[in-house]
Amino acid sequence: MTYTSSRGAAADLGFADVLLTGLAEDGGLYVPQEWPILSRDEIASLRGLSYADAAFRVTWPYVIGSIHEDDYAEILADSYRDFRHPAIAPLWQMGDDVWLMELFHGPTLAFKDYALQVVGRLFDHILTRRGARATILGATSGDTGSAAIAACINRSALDIVILHPEGRCSDIQRRQMTTIQADNVHNIAIDGSFDDCQDIVKTLFADADFRHDMALAAVNSINWARIMIQIVYYARALSCLGGPDRAVGFSVPTGNFGNVYAGYCARQMGLPIAELIVGSNSNDILTRTFESGDMRVAELSHTLSPSMDIQISSNFERLIYDLLDRDGGAVARLMSDFRCDGAVCFDAASWEACLEVFHGFRADDHQTLAVIAQIYAETGSILDPHTAIGVAAAETRRRDGPIVALATAHPAKFPQAIQQALGRDPEMPEILQKAIAGEEKYTPFPNDAAAVKNYMRDHVTSTATA
Repeated sequence: MTYTSSRGAAADLGFADVLLTGLAEDGGLYVPQEWPILSRDEIASLRGLSYADAAFRVTWPYVIGSIHEDDYAEILADSYRDFRHPAIAPLWQMGDDVWLMELFHGPTLAFKDYALQVVGRLFDHILTRRGARATILGATSGDTGSAAIAACINRSALDIVILHPEGRCSDIQRRQMTTIQADNVHNIAIDGSFDDCQDIVKTLFADADFRHDMALAAVNSINWARIMIQIVYYARALSCLGGPDRAVGFSVPTGNFGNVYAGYCARQMGLPIAELIVGSNSNDILTRTFESGDMRVAELSHTLSPSMDIQISSNFERLIYDLLDRDGGAVARLMSDFRCDGAVCFDAASWEACLEVFHGFRADDHQTLAVIAQIYAETGSILDPHTAIGVAAAETRRRDGPIVALATAHPAKFPQAIQQALGRDPEMPEILQKAIAGEEKYTPFPNDAAAVKNYMRDHVTSTATA
């Protein structure tokens, strides 16, 4: 499998180099040059496999040639060995053909674990094989940071530097990152928004000398490997609910468009996905875009679903690449215009093709709290605020078949929202109790890429050795 940049000017790469490179040198995002197709029999067979074996079947075409088959199978098995539910990603029926898929049974209780547990091991395996080290650099709006750290902690070939927006993650989300006491873990709190953190990451990756000297690698969903592994739970859910003989829709709360884009990839692989509903909070750039074909940045709001407090959804560029007939030059020009003007309008033909698959939905904090209360009254189950938006979105769509809402985090990670909705605190799992009690270690910085660069040169040991 060969990968190409969405902006068309960077060299094509194989999987191992795409994993280690993350963001392409032209600023684009890597995508596969062609989509491997799963046959009807292959889709049906997934329901009888363990989760790790299903992950191998779905993703092996993307990595073949870059890693030995037995090594890859062992990495997948090891990644999911300690998840807290035997089904790994269990489904339960909420109502008339509305299902919930729980994606919070990993070590940090968020859906990011499902990909990052694999990605961390892939990094370590490939770097060790090459006799190299790397510095993982990422930005987080909440859950990516702790999941990435959990995947990379004390791995001999890796340092990890995570930027988070100071005061704009939940306390528990922050503590899951900052109470990790390991020499290869570096947490930085930026005086700004998630978009500011992401801009710093992109600026540092764009500095060719610094990128080489520090052997920078990306762990955000700009890294194709993240997207690839997330395809698995879409395929798994669909096979369990009757695929390929009937289509299934998915409702996905999303900010950076990575999780729902993985659903799009699953559809491109031949899975009968009827629709993908994009759930937004008050930061509804994606919903507004789907409604109008006009992508326009608005003022950022701080909400009870902070992981979605994003105005620039990086992974949307991968979809744009397909909408513009995989013309990298056209994508580069459009993204440049968007960066300069904060707005771009898509032509009608491209947008009609997009709306065959995607639909937008928004819910403000008041609506989010109401859904949490409603579902608790009806089922006794507590939803985190992001999942509540996904469930609300699923309930509003007409259905000719099942629709699956993705439960992206454990409710205990957002006790403030649960207290407001239900007048009670959620039960706190032991792993979160340890985070609350732990001593924090992080460094505050202004919104300044140069300051972060100087810190990394002084405190991170990784250098390009291969």
